[in-house]
Amino acid sequence: MPATRLRNALSLWTTRTVLRAHSLFGDPLAQVISPSSAVPLVDAYRRVRLAGPMARSRLGAWATARYSVVSQLLRDPRFGVVAFAGDSRGFVPQPRVGGDALVHPINDSFLSLDPPRHTRLRRLVAPWFTPRALRARTDRIEGVVRRRLDALDTSQPVDLMADFATSVPVEVICDLLGVPRPEHERFVAWGQVLATALDGLFELRELDRLHATMVEMEAFFRELTDFRRRNPGDDVVSELVRSSGEDDQVTAHDLLATSELLLVAGFETTVNLIGNGVLALLTHREARERLVADPGLAENAVEEVLRHDSPVQFTARVAKEDLVFHGARLRRGEPVLVLLSGANRDPSVFPDPDRFDVDRANARDHLSFSGGVHYCLGAGLARLEGAVAVRELFTRFPRLELAGRPRPRATKLIHGVRDLPVRCHEPAGAVAPPSAAPA
Repeated sequence: MPATRLRNALSLWTTRTVLRAHSLFGDPLAQVISPSSAVPLVDAYRRVRLAGPMARSRLGAWATARYSVVSQLLRDPRFGVVAFAGDSRGFVPQPRVGGDALVHPINDSFLSLDPPRHTRLRRLVAPWFTPRALRARTDRIEGVVRRRLDALDTSQPVDLMADFATSVPVEVICDLLGVPRPEHERFVAWGQVLATALDGLFELRELDRLHATMVEMEAFFRELTDFRRRNPGDDVVSELVRSSGEDDQVTAHDLLATSELLLVAGFETTVNLIGNGVLALLTHREARERLVADPGLAENAVEEVLRHDSPVQFTARVAKEDLVFHGARLRRGEPVLVLLSGANRDPSVFPDPDRFDVDRANARDHLSFSGGVHYCLGAGLARLEGAVAVRELFTRFPRLELAGRPRPRATKLIHGVRDLPVRCHEPAGAVAPPSAAPA
């Protein structure tokens, strides 16, 4: 084994072992991020919350799961963002080709930057996610959802994750980026690899998969940006190319990282929002009956899904200076794990927090989209896709039911189900669409 791979393998093994040991000895932060921990996340979050406003981990980091503290920390300029994916914990180097580091869609994008650079890059794509821009795309999104529902084969059980929850967001984000339909399946595969890497890398094969994915993504987006430079269209990549030509502070590296970020952030999290929402409604009969009777509840139902079962469970911040925060003395550079999903279950804000309630009056107060300057740029798009998908699905198939046991994802940060087998019973008297008719 080459020396570099040997060092990486040793680092990954050490990380795995340290996390497992601390998890076994009850460190709640290790129980959150360790891939081998069997402790339910909601229990680990509760322990962090009960430990105080800021809980100190034996791993050398802080954590918080209290709503008021999380909300304040996300908006406090004394804290900066910290990279998450792949090399986020500093155990393995960022993948390289030749002497050049590959563009990383998380670590190199504005998601992992602080102002003013974050502000400049975010401003380039913000117009595509305004309420006005989203209203203009609503008909297109509804069309995507209905076409995907038409294509379901209702004569047999289907995997709603593969056949609906995944296919809708990937088509929407590809349309926004100006990506041709034949490339959609590649986007699905890339999104799954990157979502897994967000938990951190613990084995060499994971590092190899990430490296291969980053090579493919960078080659694809270089080719796409070159094409859009010659043939501009009405899409985000074309606008990024145009803007980069007008702003000499926006580099080719920035352009690629921003394009790749929009793929990952605009696709993978929405997949799990839809999947988590459908599963919650199928396993909470009262909530499902309320939605079927009143499809107008879809918007608030999606907010409750985001609160109760957030697709993104946590984020991280780092102290930019020595400071005292809620009694905790942090040195510059010390990290804080910000447990968004834990804050969403804080009983001081959300009474009976473990109950899934589509009528919850303050469901929208959740922190699943983070806060402050890093509030999720695509929050409006995710909400729109989720509400349309849930409303149309249960309007079309009010007797939808599970056809087997859902299989959860193995990842911690990105939370959802991998397989969701269902039976799509047609309403009485309905005529099956041509796509579902037997050959």
